[in-house]
Amino acid sequence: MAYDESLAEEVRRMFPRSQVVEKRMFGGLGFMLGGNMCISVNNRPDHVMMVRIDPENQEALTRKGAKIAVMRGREMPGWIFLTKEAIATEEDFDYWVNLALDYNKTLPIKKK
Repeated sequence: MAYDESLAEEVRRMFPRSQVVEKRMFGGLGFMLGGNMCISVNNRPDHVMMVRIDPENQEALTRKGAKIAVMRGREMPGWIFLTKEAIATEEDFDYWVNLALDYNKTLPIKKK
């Protein structure tokens, strides 16, 4: 399944260029920092982005267009599916990307 290239370009602008690794995964494009998946851009009926945030952040789930990711029938705490509605404004988009980037900084760097 293809992903939205313009959305991927928006995500690229928010990442430190020298540190990001892009990988095709989950039918979309994953953005990795320190060996950890941070954001994925997709084009699915139920979401266009997936972000990794602090699993304890329940406030984020109250925002429009956000829900816990479900993969193979299992909820994945800390992984959030976002619809177009969730990132409709620049402020909303920045909120989610920054939340994912901030959480990524707390994760140990994975060695290759």
